[in-house]
Amino acid sequence: MSVWNPLRLLGLAGMSLLRDETSVISILEYLPTELFPPLFILAFYGRHSEALKAMVQAWPFVRLPLGGLMQTPHRGTLRAVLDGVDVLVAQQGHPRRCKLRVLDLRHTGQDFWRKWCGDGAHGYSSTLMAPVAEHRSRAEQSLAPVVVFIELHLKERTMDRFLTYLIRWVEERKASVHLCCKKLKILSMPMENIMKVLSRVQLDCIQEVQVNCTWHLSTLATFAPLLGQMNKVQRFLLSHIHVSALEEQEQQHVVQITSQFLRLHHLRDLCMESPSFLEGCLDEMLRCLTTPLDNLAITHCLLSDSDLSHLSQCPNISQLKGLDLSGITLTYSSPELLPVLLEKVAATLQELYLEQCGIMDSHLETILQPLSHCSQLMFFSLRGNLISMAVMEKLLRHTSGLPSLSQELYPVPQESYSSQRILQPGRLAQCRAELFEILRVLGRPRIIWISSSPCLHCGDNTFSHPQPIIYR
Repeated sequence: MSVWNPLRLLGLAGMSLLRDETSVISILEYLPTELFPPLFILAFYGRHSEALKAMVQAWPFVRLPLGGLMQTPHRGTLRAVLDGVDVLVAQQGHPRRCKLRVLDLRHTGQDFWRKWCGDGAHGYSSTLMAPVAEHRSRAEQSLAPVVVFIELHLKERTMDRFLTYLIRWVEERKASVHLCCKKLKILSMPMENIMKVLSRVQLDCIQEVQVNCTWHLSTLATFAPLLGQMNKVQRFLLSHIHVSALEEQEQQHVVQITSQFLRLHHLRDLCMESPSFLEGCLDEMLRCLTTPLDNLAITHCLLSDSDLSHLSQCPNISQLKGLDLSGITLTYSSPELLPVLLEKVAATLQELYLEQCGIMDSHLETILQPLSHCSQLMFFSLRGNLISMAVMEKLLRHTSGLPSLSQELYPVPQESYSSQRILQPGRLAQCRAELFEILRVLGRPRIIWISSSPCLHCGDNTFSHPQPIIYR
């Protein structure tokens, strides 16, 4: 049964009861636990503010997943719930029945409502329904702050009314309410507003940070100390940071930024798109990593030979499962650097992206041997590079023994193009037939995908839709 349609008889009884909110409030102490969720839904969608306020004070579960009911936040119903939390935290001791410690405003919790209001009502989650630990006294429970979880997507120049109201409410109750979020996403917002919002958030709750802004390096340096306080961050994504020539002041900004990684003791995934400020000083960031990474992406920027050398020597990349160097021109780098890097990660690497790296035959041949040692490799993309048919055959032979390799994306062989780099359909068909024959001779069932770049219909920086070559 749908989460929005409790059993019909129960729904009719609940609606009848909610016509007199005073009656609802008077029976909450005696209401069976399993009736709280369906009655709460009716009160929420019926905007029965007084009933909502009272039900929050008597909520018999640790967590109230309110966000699972809010398609669009309604200020009146939210205010009623927060008023209920106010009464709760103001009391010396919580009501005997109430176990509420977490108000969850994220778009999660649909399973909770579905299980309690549909056919699976008795198969509820032990996490959502867990009582407060037995060993904690009621005094300790009443002193512990209520935690409010939200999703923070800062993407407007000004804060929306919902976020503004919530921030103000938390600010007035900072001793008794903690505002937390697991994932912080910043797309566009003045730094002043970002600082205001984050000053009210428990920064050590944040586990993922995504910054996709056209910031100057100085702006990122202003944000960096806040990042350092997010010491539980496991995943950090950064893109589109604008930087001019690295003068002395800019170098100071780089130090301010990279030094914060010393405080990120749980960092596992690091993704940096167009981090032009790292050219020539990647080692400063690598030295500040304190834990082994699972995934590393540094894309669409320039890296020097010394950067690549430091990367291959960094002890915290030796357990990488994913490596993405797409858009980094490797044509002019020393040919031994990439093979050394791949040997470093060969034992654990599962995904490798080397798209649009300017790789040609001579470069690819240097990595064939270390590539054949990547026994865990499952995904490999080499799109956007210029490879001949002869070297493509060598590549397929060297990777044919990789037992887990199941997704392979390769460029159209260079023989498929005219001297003006125009794709010739007839030549492409011939190359496809030759590639199929290579797969047949190798004798292992396999699917490879090839695509041209640039795409004739989409522009210089996109790939055509990949076409499979299947040998079964």
